[in-house]
Amino acid sequence: MRIAIINPNTTSAMTASVVAAATSAAREGTELVGITPAHGVPSIESHIDEVHGAASALAEVQRLETGAPGERPDAYVIACFGDTGVPAAREAASGPVVGMTEAALSTAALIAHRFTVITMPPRTREMSDRVVRTLGLEHRVVVRAIDEPVSAVEDGSLHLLPLFIDEGRRALADDAAEAIVLGCAGLAELVGPLSDALGAPVVEGVSAAVAFADGLLAQGLGTSRVSTWAAPSASPAPEGVAE
Repeated sequence: MRIAIINPNTTSAMTASVVAAATSAAREGTELVGITPAHGVPSIESHIDEVHGAASALAEVQRLETGAPGERPDAYVIACFGDTGVPAAREAASGPVVGMTEAALSTAALIAHRFTVITMPPRTREMSDRVVRTLGLEHRVVVRAIDEPVSAVEDGSLHLLPLFIDEGRRALADDAAEAIVLGCAGLAELVGPLSDALGAPVVEGVSAAVAFADGLLAQGLGTSRVSTWAAPSASPAPEGVAE
């Protein structure tokens, strides 16, 4: 099986790091392929960035879907917290599409009654809140944020560990959190040391999404085409966009 991990931003170093970190979550024989858009934004930290990122993610899914049947990915993971472009990707992809946020929250909900998302930077809280609301988990989740840009984890995240430990301790004390969800791709290095420091489980979304995608493939399950994510009817491409 082949799972494409799509990074909706154009930072190839982050794509490489999230693929490497998620490898241990894949079943034996599953190939993970990292995809970095050729066009878009270097990080997604605003609603405008998110629109560009969603378009980039969709374009990559559509490109990959033009491959021969044996070359197309069997499933897709969208590696951006907030699940940028996931609904459109589900319409376009022949296989299942898993967003890292839905996967992380669903995983945390199985191991903890209450949990806290620690995302970055603060202005992206709403992107996390949106997925929390979609899953109906508002009564179990608090979203916190570290005041650092996404670009801060382009070359690794261990230098942010003290900030995440401090925020994690506040989450355990003030939110009654029983687990922590890392709210940004590229934070996998923090899982072990943060869990050790807090004495609580720490969930990393890309690994969770790979495990979910692999599980769906093992069960022979794909995106429902009954209504919401049915393939859209043919329509002209937007002006200025090549078909």
